[in-house]
Amino acid sequence: MDKKPENKHKIFSGLEKLGFKNVDIDLYNKENKETKAKAEESKPTESSLLYNRTVICPVCDNQFKVRAVKVSAPRMVKKDSDFFITYNNINPYFYEVWICNSCGYAALKADFLKLRQFQKDLVLKNITSKWRGRDYPNTYTLDIAIERYKLALLNYVVTNSKDSSKAITCLKLSWMYRLKNSKDELVFLSKSLEGFKNAFLKESFPIYGMDKFTTMYLIGELNRRIGNNSEALTWISKVITTPGVSHKLKELARDMKDLIKEDPNE
Repeated sequence: MDKKPENKHKIFSGLEKLGFKNVDIDLYNKENKETKAKAEESKPTESSLLYNRTVICPVCDNQFKVRAVKVSAPRMVKKDSDFFITYNNINPYFYEVWICNSCGYAALKADFLKLRQFQKDLVLKNITSKWRGRDYPNTYTLDIAIERYKLALLNYVVTNSKDSSKAITCLKLSWMYRLKNSKDELVFLSKSLEGFKNAFLKESFPIYGMDKFTTMYLIGELNRRIGNNSEALTWISKVITTPGVSHKLKELARDMKDLIKEDPNE
């Protein structure tokens, strides 16, 4: 007959002289559950990590508030090879698009105020004329983030904005669909690649904080992710062999090259 497990109090026997009598601790269940529960209780709510920022719409002069993430709030967990960052506490990507609920103008926060007169007219003609206002909750879900990015993308298209603006928005949409485990990720990766290739040839650097070589790397990585391994190798080889490229970026390019070599389709 198997012996019954020893009483949990005996696990810490011998510590009585040190002041620990009848220690009542379950090593693997109760303690861990309590610790986890306490951690959940102390975790800040998403709403507490946000604040309201006042913005004036450059199209219709409407003054409104946008939800913004406190600088200290996001905590990075990991970074993917195409620069997508996984955060805990809060996902700042959800709050990167600003929308004027009065006229429907939307853009990434980095671009929102950078609008020329002819673009304002195009928004009024193509967006405002069809716009139906939408009241968003205090915190945004993944589906809300996708909706907002798509509205920003539509605004970039109708205002004849730079290809880089469309490309970065498509890239962030691909990240949102990655979070949904959706095949639509590949659709937006492909559209992002097309835009960045155009921007590389026509626009001046930096492009959304990326220098020429970082953009070359990203174009290679986007090619790899959609299965264009041959073209990916062409771009990343330039990154690896070009003098003056940072050591860190070259290492990323070498890692990408190794992934391509490991691809069973190669």
